[in-house]
Amino acid sequence: MHVDEWLQTIPSVWVYVLVGVVIGMESLGIPLPGEIVLVSAALLSSQGVVSPVVVGVCASAGAIVGDSIGYLIGRKGGRALFDRLGRRFPKHFGPAHIAKGEKLFLRWGMWAVFFGRFVALLRILAGPLAGALHMPYWRFLVANVLGGILWAGGTTAAVYYLGMVADKWLKGFSWVGLVVAVLIGLGSTLWLKRKAGKADAEELPETVSAL
Repeated sequence: MHVDEWLQTIPSVWVYVLVGVVIGMESLGIPLPGEIVLVSAALLSSQGVVSPVVVGVCASAGAIVGDSIGYLIGRKGGRALFDRLGRRFPKHFGPAHIAKGEKLFLRWGMWAVFFGRFVALLRILAGPLAGALHMPYWRFLVANVLGGILWAGGTTAAVYYLGMVADKWLKGFSWVGLVVAVLIGLGSTLWLKRKAGKADAEELPETVSAL
């Protein structure tokens, strides 16, 4: 069962709560699929199941509050916190990820927090890392609020309107058009695979001769 199908089985008020909580926990530093939950909820709003405005507000609130808590945790825990997280979640908090995040923060400052909201890795690291690097809280808060609102509100609005357009388009789409689209997609995939295989075959003799 996909996330959007599962969300349809629970009352709308709990969809709002789930969006806020999951995004808040992800922003706090826990690797959860916040973006997937947001997109799924926004798709449901395009079908009239939930309100897009409430989804956007809950997502924004979760992002801002979660990042702020993450900042406080990072400020208190410092480097030792990332060492522990690196051992527990090496795919998200490994030394290479932390080093990359620190480099971005030291170079861009507030902009790293703002644009980090749109990048999966930095979305998890932004709050704790900003706190551990002792970024002034008022600077962090400004970037956090603006980035959280733009990311959550923009994603919700974009997915909502795309869902509305797609729904109207699919209703007027004939079975003949669907079959043609599928055949074109399959044909393009096979053609690309054949070209890739041919390119690999041409490169193999060159590699062998070089050895």
